[in-house]
Amino acid sequence: MTKLNSYETLYIVKPELTEDSLAKLIESYQGLLLERGAKNIITQNRGRRTLKYMIKKYKDAHYVQMNYEGNGEVIQLLERAMKINESIVRFLTTAI
Repeated sequence: MTKLNSYETLYIVKPELTEDSLAKLIESYQGLLLERGAKNIITQNRGRRTLKYMIKKYKDAHYVQMNYEGNGEVIQLLERAMKINESIVRFLTTAI
């Protein structure tokens, strides 16, 4: 069994997404983590916030924070999925 490390992923989502679409997006990433063996997944929708500077021509966006335990493979798969998704403006994963 591989050792699970604690991670935090914060991602910024385009502001034009509806609450339903945002909820489905969050559920899809939680499902991806669960499928790959991540544990203790805690997701917090931080709401719509004004950005300090424009990112991809957006002045505000939805912030979502996920804390979980997983291995490096989980991080690679999650970040690959986020790079492909056009609704994600930016993301950052850190080990905690």
